[in-house]
Amino acid sequence: MAIKRDKVKAELPFRANVMLKAPKLYLLIVTVFIFGCAPAIEHNEGPRPCSNEWLYFVEGQLKTSDSQGHGPDLGSIEWRSVIEFKLGIRGDPRVPGRESEQWCSFIDVYIKNQKAIQEH
Repeated sequence: MAIKRDKVKAELPFRANVMLKAPKLYLLIVTVFIFGCAPAIEHNEGPRPCSNEWLYFVEGQLKTSDSQGHGPDLGSIEWRSVIEFKLGIRGDPRVPGRESEQWCSFIDVYIKNQKAIQEH
């Protein structure tokens, strides 16, 4: 039995070394898999939410004025309410307050997701 114990002791540093490297290797593999398989999301696609360019982009997607050009002022609370109505999300508790920049980001993501769904 003394020989077996010595053999185990001799192998222990190698096993311990492998065990120390294994979690790091596992973490690397999992990280590469997650980021490699995740759909590519381009956060810089299109104008910055709440910018004037973005307001015109949204207006182009969801016309809020009538054929004579009458409608709410671009970017106003009334305009934002109409945008929610057109998207079918008015009154949805997930929608941030209309006066916030979070509202613009929410609407931006919502419109882009709707557009992606329609394209597929």
